[in-house]
Amino acid sequence: MHITEEQTAALVDEELALDAARAAFAATVDGPVFPSLAVHGSDPRNRFTLKPSASATHAGVKIGTYWPGNPEHGLPRHHSTLLLFDQTIGRIAAVLEVGTANAYRTAAADALAVDLLARPDAATLAMFGTGHQAAYEIRAVSRVRPIGEVLVVGRDPDRATQMAYKLTTQGHNARPVGAEEACARADVIVTATTARTDDPPLFEADWVRPGTHLSCMGADAPGKRELPPELFSRARVFCDLPEQARRMGESRHAPAATVLTSLGDVLTGRAAGRADDRDITLFDSSGIGLQDLYLGLALLKKMDISL
Repeated sequence: MHITEEQTAALVDEELALDAARAAFAATVDGPVFPSLAVHGSDPRNRFTLKPSASATHAGVKIGTYWPGNPEHGLPRHHSTLLLFDQTIGRIAAVLEVGTANAYRTAAADALAVDLLARPDAATLAMFGTGHQAAYEIRAVSRVRPIGEVLVVGRDPDRATQMAYKLTTQGHNARPVGAEEACARADVIVTATTARTDDPPLFEADWVRPGTHLSCMGADAPGKRELPPELFSRARVFCDLPEQARRMGESRHAPAATVLTSLGDVLTGRAAGRADDRDITLFDSSGIGLQDLYLGLALLKKMDISL
């Protein structure tokens, strides 16, 4: 069975993605969670990740690709393909092209973290990043908090201005600002960039004010980093999978003594989230296969298909 990109893109929305994310993170508590593998293609500039997953009833693997030269071919840099197995014979039962759905899936993890960890009155969102993923993050977060202002920060001022204008035409109160002003005003900071370890951090640690929540979505492979390492000493840190976050997430750059709490434990009440309005909370998202598995199954269910 082959489900095309056009089919999955037409079916996915924020509600479906957030419901799937809740189910996936709840499943991390008692079931197996397999680490992801990030490698490069024949050209080292091209990268892909393998995200395996298994529940009590289904199993599969997502292959996510990042080919930076794709715009030259009129294609997006990112794409994803989900393979679901026939549990009886171990062969492929379904192939789902989920490029657009994957953007919803990533943003849904962000929204879940914001819903569980940000202050209830959080109203100002700072978006670091002006690429394809940023708009999905903004829409997802705006569904779970009363976001009244979006501050756009980008390395290219023209792109930040263009993105803020586009967001304004879509009904957001958005404007481009510098990194320091964004941190000073933000209740929620989302980072979704391609920043590398040898790049300067996106902002200074002491620019982040008490009470802020940060969702860090960009560092999902070795060699990537968005945050100043000094921020970890000021924050309570949460992640999708602690051992993976230490290996390939933002927490790879955290001090060894940093406590990493699974977001699934917060979701299911096994661990505390925000304890105080002045807490700085930080969600380190490196991505887990269960998110893809549950999203794929939700898409199939919407099509009245069962495996």
